[in-house]
Amino acid sequence: METKQSTAKYWVYFFIWLAIMIVMLYDVNGFTRKFFWLALPGVFTYFVKAMDLIDENTPA
Repeated sequence: METKQSTAKYWVYFFIWLAIMIVMLYDVNGFTRKFFWLALPGVFTYFVKAMDLIDENTPA
C-alpha cells in the first residue's frame, strides 16, 4: 500500500514564492517588475508539487 506524503511544506513554499512574485509586480519604482518572471519557476514548481501532480521519487 502506498503512503501519501504531506504536501504542507510545498504549499508554504508556493505561497512564499507567490508573495515574492506579487511584491515584484506591484513595485512602486518599477525596478523589480521587469524581473518578476524569475519567480515564476518557483511558483509553478511548488504549486505542482503541492497538488501532488509529480512524484519526486519517480526516475525521469
